[in-house]
Amino acid sequence: MSNFWGHLKTINHHKKLVMEHCFKLGLYKQGLLHDLSKYSPTEFFVGVKYFQGDRSPNNAEREATGVSMAWLHHKGRNKHHLEYWIDYTLDEDSPMGGMEMPVNYVVEMFADRIAASKTYQKENYRDQSPLEYYNKSVNHYMIHPNTAKLLHFMLEMLAEKGEDETFDYIRRNILHNKK
Repeated sequence: MSNFWGHLKTINHHKKLVMEHCFKLGLYKQGLLHDLSKYSPTEFFVGVKYFQGDRSPNNAEREATGVSMAWLHHKGRNKHHLEYWIDYTLDEDSPMGGMEMPVNYVVEMFADRIAASKTYQKENYRDQSPLEYYNKSVNHYMIHPNTAKLLHFMLEMLAEKGEDETFDYIRRNILHNKK
């Protein structure tokens, strides 16, 4: 039973943080709708079963079964995940790849990465944390170069200048007239 409440508390906390970040960025609808699929039975009950509190239960499910059915469900329903945008390409040398993401979803992905780092790192979170996590994983991503460039730019700015200045810049210069 503690896994149930722990998982619910974790996803509620994460969703609240993303919503707050999205609201600061002017992405009100995305903030409200962010990660609603986590409450579906397919994702929620797997999250309860594999809940640990310090990392995604999807990783534990993947370790236990070889695949995370919750993750496959989640990434197919949430456009702020780069994996949602993987498709066949017209390039014979690279038949699959990341498609360019709309800017508003890249910004939501940025907010999601901050919230995930805060949720799992708790008091150890620093503005550099989301960039450090990204840099550990980026080599295996299938991500469009323009999407990668924009996400990396925002994560670097966060690491160097902090949330207030970065969010203000994104709202004024990246999202302005680019929905």
